[in-house]
Amino acid sequence: QVQLVESGGGLVQAGGSLRLSCAASGNIFSIDGMGWYRQAPGKQRELVSTITSGGSTNYADSVKGRFTISRDNAKNTVYLQMNSLKPEDTAVYYCNADTIVVGYWGKGTLVTVSS
Repeated sequence: QVQLVESGGGLVQAGGSLRLSCAASGNIFSIDGMGWYRQAPGKQRELVSTITSGGSTNYADSVKGRFTISRDNAKNTVYLQMNSLKPEDTAVYYCNADTIVVGYWGKGTLVTVSS
């Protein structure tokens, strides 16, 4: 019912910035919370940041002060502004959208931070 497409990943040097976008389509009216997760090689997928339909946000301790999540309801898009990137931020970043009954995932976008 919901499709998510991430974009904005790429290769960046440590200290640089990237902005990820996640565009939702389909039954977007059913979406409540949205967020970003990431999975580095050999590690489990972990939460990065979430945002509710009302605008409440949450961040993992590792990205607080560096990443900012935002949501444009008119465009059905959620963003993740990533500043002061570190090599340990290297991962595939996945967009997540939750409805009242089920969650959806995008295919992911790769972020590589070089030292």
